[in-house]
Amino acid sequence: MAVGPVSGAQAHFRALESLYRAAPINRFFPSQLEIVEEGVARIRFNIGETVHHAAGAAHGTTYFKMLDDAAFYAANSLVSDRFLLTTAFNLLFTRPLVSGDVIAEGRWISGRRRVMVADARLLDADGEEAARGTGTFMRSRIPLASLPGYATPTA
Repeated sequence: MAVGPVSGAQAHFRALESLYRAAPINRFFPSQLEIVEEGVARIRFNIGETVHHAAGAAHGTTYFKMLDDAAFYAANSLVSDRFLLTTAFNLLFTRPLVSGDVIAEGRWISGRRRVMVADARLLDADGEEAARGTGTFMRSRIPLASLPGYATPTA
């Protein structure tokens, strides 16, 4: 069966995933973004010793980056014309991550006009929560279509 061009929300989700892959910061944090549906984003990554602090567990930078990104992309999945900006992010560490596969799961909570709220949580391979965070995101003046990584798929 032939597959036609991807359009509408699905095209926007794939373009956001492309934008994520194109971000230079992700060279330091190998990971894969999936926009599951409107308002829901998941990032899969692995914790290893390259992100450890001196006591042998993942540095908080990793927690923040993945939680912020998951919440951000959950929110930006509802906005197809502008890039959002994080204006605040609150983070709660519940336990250390030392190694293994982790999922950052983000969900849009409220707001659709200027300011949006989304939360995220980190889950280890056993489904145990290691951290959670809530962020506020604001529409910027930057059109998504102007960003080199925001590539809408053709098929």
